[in-house]
Amino acid sequence: MTSHPGNKALRRGRVSEAGRIYLVTAVAWNRAPIFGDYRIARRIARIVHAPATWRHAECLAWVLMPDHWHGLVQLDDHADADLSKMVRKLKSLVTKALRDEGRTSPVWQRAFHDRALRADEDVRAAARYIVANPIRAGLVRRVGDYPYWNAVWVGAGEGRDV
Repeated sequence: MTSHPGNKALRRGRVSEAGRIYLVTAVAWNRAPIFGDYRIARRIARIVHAPATWRHAECLAWVLMPDHWHGLVQLDDHADADLSKMVRKLKSLVTKALRDEGRTSPVWQRAFHDRALRADEDVRAAARYIVANPIRAGLVRRVGDYPYWNAVWVGAGEGRDV
């Protein structure tokens, strides 16, 4: 098993605040491009897009890259709203789906990275940054050409592949 000495540092001091918006990154095990397979990516996109995945939170924007996932997650005001629980649930649902497909090796790195947005930060700018990841990675020239993303500000039927 690969050792990741920085994982504990990622969790140290993590606090979930009700109503707060977080930029979250979860990385595939050893950065393997397991989400590069369109059949897997479509299945995972459905999980990420499903409201049931986000109990006590809302995923405002997300993108599934070949080897990681970025999301903009807003916790609701419920007492059980906890970012670590939300990410753990997402990772668990994805892992179960890939186990059903026959995957036996780990799917995710143990930890995840998060950053709380400040009250004065532009949420839509953060969302644009997330969904533009495929452009910066050289996968596509336009956001609309990449199928594995969504944002609450985009209407249904506007090029979604979920």
